[in-house]
Amino acid sequence: MDLAHFAANWDWGVLGKILGANIILSGDNAVLIALAAAGLPAAQRGRAIMIGMVLAVFLRIVLSLVAAYLLEIPGIMLVGGLVLLWIAYGFYKETRNKAGEEEGGHEAEAETKTMAVALRQIVIADVSMSLDNVLAVAGAAGNNMPMLIVGLVISILLMGVAASLIAKLLERFSWIAYVGVALIIWIGVEMVWHDLHHFINFGGTASTMIQTGTRIG
Repeated sequence: MDLAHFAANWDWGVLGKILGANIILSGDNAVLIALAAAGLPAAQRGRAIMIGMVLAVFLRIVLSLVAAYLLEIPGIMLVGGLVLLWIAYGFYKETRNKAGEEEGGHEAEAETKTMAVALRQIVIADVSMSLDNVLAVAGAAGNNMPMLIVGLVISILLMGVAASLIAKLLERFSWIAYVGVALIIWIGVEMVWHDLHHFINFGGTASTMIQTGTRIG
């Protein structure tokens, strides 16, 4: 993709729609990155957020190309929702352990979270949460791939700033972590219900069609 092609496809209107959709839809992802980073030693949190942002940019670009196809796979939202619930449980345990350390005044006994664990949480949960978001952003971009990439990069940078602010709030007010965990649980349950509701409706429709066909026969 050369500069001439990039300049020819520049569209402020499309960029505005992409940024708007991303800012509205990506607040939960900022909470996710902040929660994952909050479990790390203070010196590693900034690096985890930065690396998490880079991975998020790459994943969003890849997902924007295949999201429409992935969302057609039966049960994909159900699986994504269950993964989010598993991630939320991990965050809940980390938050409880941290609270226990602070109350007991001893940190040595708790297992230190590693950068690899935090990044794994970010990547797995970001993929699970971002399929429908990416589809909306891809719709806002139309077929303008240069604008899609620019919009995603700017949006992820904004998300990184938000994640940094949330991480600082988590450091001062640990109870906010429970709010973040509750948000991720809510999103996970919503995704599970979306697919279960679809399967229930599909099963009812199929049953009605079979009964109607039997009566006609």
